[in-house]
Amino acid sequence: MTTTTFPAPAGMRRSALDRATAMRLAATEYTRVHDAAAELGAEDWSKPTDCTEWTVHQMISHVVGMAAMAASPRENLRQNRIANKRPNGEARMIDALTGLQVREFGTRSPEELVAMLAELGPRAAKTRRRTPALLRALPMPGTQVVNGYAEKWSFGYLLDVILTRDPWMHRVDLARATGREFTTTAEHDGVLVDDVVHEWAQRHGRPYRLTLTGPAGGAWTNGEAEPLELDAIEFCRTLSGRADGTGLLATEVPF
Repeated sequence: MTTTTFPAPAGMRRSALDRATAMRLAATEYTRVHDAAAELGAEDWSKPTDCTEWTVHQMISHVVGMAAMAASPRENLRQNRIANKRPNGEARMIDALTGLQVREFGTRSPEELVAMLAELGPRAAKTRRRTPALLRALPMPGTQVVNGYAEKWSFGYLLDVILTRDPWMHRVDLARATGREFTTTAEHDGVLVDDVVHEWAQRHGRPYRLTLTGPAGGAWTNGEAEPLELDAIEFCRTLSGRADGTGLLATEVPF
C-alpha cells in the first residue's frame, strides 16, 4: 500500500457550497432516501450493509434518528446530551450518537420508519434552511479526527454538507445491500460529488487528474499527475472508508 501524508487542516472547516445549493441538495436527498426506503420489500430489512454492524433496518433507524435530530433543536439537544454521557462506553461521540439512534428508533417497524422519514425529511430540511448565519459560522464543540488530524468544524459545515452526505451515502449502502437501483442524476448527485472532489483535492493538496464515470461524474485537473479514473459513486465510497484506496484515494473525506 502506498503511504501518503496529507496536509494539516488550515483553520475551521466550513461549507464550500452556496447556501441555496446546499439546501436544495438537502431537500432532494431527504426525498430520495425516503423513496428508496419505501421501495424495500419485507425481505430487505434484515439484510447486512456495508456498515458492518448494521442491517438495513438498523441503518435506516440511524437515518431517521439523524433526521429527527436535524428537524428539532430540542431533539438535537436531547440526543447530544445522552450521547455525551457515552451510555454504552463508546470512545467517540459520533459512535455514541449513532448507537443511540439505532437503539431508540430501531424499535420501530419498517412501515413506521418509512412514515417517519416522510414526515421528518421536510421538517429537517426546513429547520436546517432556517438556521441563522451567525450560528452556522460558529465552531462546533470538540474536534473531528480526519486523516489523522483533529480539526474544527463550523456548524455550517455540519448543517450544509455532512447532514446531506450522510443520508446520501446510506442510500448508496441501501442500494448495494438490496440490489435495488440507486437513483443518480447530474443535477443532484453530480453536484454533491463535485463538492466531494473539491474537498478531497484541498485535503490532499497535490496535483491530480481525475475522471469519474457515471451520471454523477466529470473530469477535474490541477497540475500534472498520473490520471485516475473510476466510477463516481465508488470514488465517494472509497473516500468514506468503505473501500480500500491507495495514494491520493487514501485521502479521507467525511460523510
